[in-house]
Amino acid sequence: MSFMKKYFVFLLISIYSVGAFAQGKLKAGVWRGVLRPAAGELPFNFEVKDTTGRQQLTIFNAGERFKVKDIRVKDDSVFIRMPLFDSEFKLQQKGNILTGNWIKHSGSRDAVTPFTAQYNVKWRFFEKPEAPAYQITGRWSAIFGEGADRDTTVGEFVQKGSRVTGTFLTTTGDYRYLEGTVSGKKLYLSCFDGGHAFLFTANIQNPKTITNGLFGTTSWTAIKNPNAKLPDAYSLTVLKPGYKKIEFSFPDLNGQKVSLNDARFKNKVVIIQIMGSWCPNCMDETGYLVNYYKKYHKKGVEVLGLAYERSAEFEQARKAVLQEKEHFNVLYPLLLTGYTNNKKETAKSLPMLSNFLAFPTTIIIDKKGDVRKIYTGFSGPGTGDHYTEFVNGFERLTDNLLAEK
Repeated sequence: MSFMKKYFVFLLISIYSVGAFAQGKLKAGVWRGVLRPAAGELPFNFEVKDTTGRQQLTIFNAGERFKVKDIRVKDDSVFIRMPLFDSEFKLQQKGNILTGNWIKHSGSRDAVTPFTAQYNVKWRFFEKPEAPAYQITGRWSAIFGEGADRDTTVGEFVQKGSRVTGTFLTTTGDYRYLEGTVSGKKLYLSCFDGGHAFLFTANIQNPKTITNGLFGTTSWTAIKNPNAKLPDAYSLTVLKPGYKKIEFSFPDLNGQKVSLNDARFKNKVVIIQIMGSWCPNCMDETGYLVNYYKKYHKKGVEVLGLAYERSAEFEQARKAVLQEKEHFNVLYPLLLTGYTNNKKETAKSLPMLSNFLAFPTTIIIDKKGDVRKIYTGFSGPGTGDHYTEFVNGFERLTDNLLAEK
């Protein structure tokens, strides 16, 4: 082949490669995404970066940086698969705009929410919010819903200028990393983690009163109260009278049955995590327990996760739990219970439990095989000092149980 022909072929290959490379990428930089559920516009920010030959997306929620690596672009089509919670985006890219849907797979049905994103937009709710009328930093006693559905929670917020971060703590867990804005006399908070999309709005009536709040279609109000607190999480779920132990036999991800009667659990402190791959608070607890297990396993602690998935079908549940195992590099066994995430199903599978309320629930078993404590919910890292208090107390309890003869 002549030099000119070789050069021409090389040029064509180069042009094709550059074009394919350009079509196969999102624009690197910060984006503003907006989900549009029935309750209104739910914004969040994310950043796209090129890393080692592929792209990575990072979602910002207050102090959390949630990384997403499964991004595929073909022509103007964009497919983003979330690493947890079995959800995905199917989008079209036109210039600086993405449009399409967020699809949340929920067992027998899919929930579809319209979505758009704009490139190079760094603000969350407002480009130029009104000057805040009030400062809401502090602890609040909040009430969600009415009548039989009424739920008392604790709100904790930090406001710097117009920007607000914080969370709501409940007896069943927290609302993770909320971020938003005070604009005039209005409060706006949002969070998106691939599993849950949270949007809170409210009026700030005065420095001590929040009214006309909406969380989806649920109303809420709050009164500033530095002494607001929840019931002791170790007091809510207990064993029924006459029980000292918990018993079960469920398969692991390889189909092998696991029971607390197995030799590996004899004379060990055992932590039972009642969880689900669909559950953000369970995700936070798994992140903690992975490191806890590395610290305490060699001292005589075993951890078991009991998964209650949206599907009772083994392979479908296995796929969802395996995704969480790989994401967090979970080294302790995760068992598939064959029951769904309905709380009544959990109570049926573990009939010795009384008043099962929440995913996650953590059962602490001593070296004799007796249940010593049951912790309802989980105060994750988004709760700040509450998370630190939980970790310190939980590890102190572990040390005490290990020291027992």
